[in-house]
Amino acid sequence: MPPLLLRSPLSLLLLRRSRTPPPLLLRTSLPPPLVLPGQRRHSAASAQLADPLVAPGVDEAVAGFVTGKRKATEVAHAVWRSIVRKGDVVVDATCGNGNDTFALLKMVADETGRGCVYGMDIQDTAIDSTSSFLKMAVDSQQMELVKLFPICHSRMEEIVPKDSPVRLVAFNLGYLPGGDKTIVTVPKTTELALQAASRIVSSGGLISVLVYIGHLGGRDELAIVESFASSLPVDTWVSCKFEMINRPVAPVLVLLHKK
Repeated sequence: MPPLLLRSPLSLLLLRRSRTPPPLLLRTSLPPPLVLPGQRRHSAASAQLADPLVAPGVDEAVAGFVTGKRKATEVAHAVWRSIVRKGDVVVDATCGNGNDTFALLKMVADETGRGCVYGMDIQDTAIDSTSSFLKMAVDSQQMELVKLFPICHSRMEEIVPKDSPVRLVAFNLGYLPGGDKTIVTVPKTTELALQAASRIVSSGGLISVLVYIGHLGGRDELAIVESFASSLPVDTWVSCKFEMINRPVAPVLVLLHKK
């Protein structure tokens, strides 16, 4: 069965309408993160996105996506927050500049020190950027919950302990924002990484794949992701896709939920 495609606002009828008032917005006093040469500056908005006090819920994020007011990244983060709990183990399979790593850390970090974010990227510059960003944005106690590795995402099973149930594996496929656009994720290793993710994610967990398709080879990689999602058995997996049909180069979000 191919993954479901969200094509119409009618799909919002399937969402439970929230009756709670919107959360209060809190200002952050975090210092600006370090910006390395050739890389984008992390904005306060990107940092706030991971904070449950200011970020949209799933209903709001999906409704905003359908009406063009929310990005696919916001939908992804909202879904993550509905699944990830304090103390969970999660994987950022493509660290990039550290925005997703930061968001995941805020979701799992608690005073017990049980939560953990395993982050990886094949580019050393991405690992350096993520590390610098986190050191400026979080305290030393939370920083200890992050493990960064300069390796291909297809090797995630080598760094995640076998006895650690993983709640979420997140992918951002494409090139490093602000980096060398000729260095991109490729279908072959992405397929291997998806297979690895499906083995380590626990029941009730999620594989989140945001596919950027505006570059050469992006559509081929999306085809691999869709093929993998379609191949998952329906009795143990739910596969769906968020895509702007009339915006052909907009990123596509694929979510794979393990029952």
